[in-house]
Amino acid sequence: MDILKYDKKYVRIKDKYGNTILGLARYASREFLECEFGGDEDGIFIEDNLIYNSQIESIEEIVPHGTAELWTEHLVLRRYRPDDAEQLYEYLGKDPAMYKYSGWNPYATLDMAKETVQRFIESYDDEHSYSWIIDANGDDVVAGTIGAYDYKRVLDNNQNSDRIEVGFSVVPGWQGRGYATEALKKVLEYLTENEGISCVTAWCAAENIASKKVLEKSGMSLVHVEEQGLTVGDRTYDKLIYEYPCS
Repeated sequence: MDILKYDKKYVRIKDKYGNTILGLARYASREFLECEFGGDEDGIFIEDNLIYNSQIESIEEIVPHGTAELWTEHLVLRRYRPDDAEQLYEYLGKDPAMYKYSGWNPYATLDMAKETVQRFIESYDDEHSYSWIIDANGDDVVAGTIGAYDYKRVLDNNQNSDRIEVGFSVVPGWQGRGYATEALKKVLEYLTENEGISCVTAWCAAENIASKKVLEKSGMSLVHVEEQGLTVGDRTYDKLIYEYPCS
C-alpha cells in the first residue's frame, strides 16, 4: 500500500486487529524503521503509535476538528499530557513575569498545574476545545502554551457569527525566537480556515510590548482601546482589543 502520500495529513486508520486510530500521520521509511526498530517495512506514526504497512486494513484522509496536532517550521502544537505539568509549573508557574499583565496563573503550584493539565485533557472531547502545548522541534520540550477559549455563536447583522478568544505564553528560555508569532499564525489559520470561525479576538495590556508585537505580526488588528480597562493587583492598564480577521 502506498502510504507515503498520507505524510503530514490527518487520517483514520483501521488496522487488522480491529483498532481505529485517528490523527496526524507521520510517514516512516523502511530504512528508518529498520535502523530504529528492526522493522522490515515502512509505516506511519500517529503520535506515539507506530502502525506498520502490513498492519493497515484501510486508511483515509479526514478533516480534523478541535485540538488537532499542528506543525510549523520549528514547532509542534500538540495536546497536553499529564507529564507536562511539572515543566509548566517550573517554567511558567514560578515566574512572576509570566502573569504580570494578566494576573492569571493556572500553574502557580504543582497541584494547580496538574489540575489545569487534566482539565484541558478532559476537554478534548469537545470539538470547540483548543488547547495546545508549544513543543519545540517536536522533542517533547515545553516551550509554551497556546489556546482558544470561550467559543460562542452570536447573531451579527442577522447572520450567525462564530467568535473565540486566543491566548499564549512562551517559556522565558524560548522567548525572542519568534515562536509565539509562528504558533499564533498557525492557530489563526486553523481556527478560521479549518474550523470556520469567523472572528478570533485577543487582548493585552498596553504596556505589554512583547505581546502587542506578536499579535500584530500574526496579522491581528487593533480594533479598540479600553482606557484603564485592565486591573492586575494594584496596577491598572489600558486594555488593547485585537481581532482576526473580523470586519
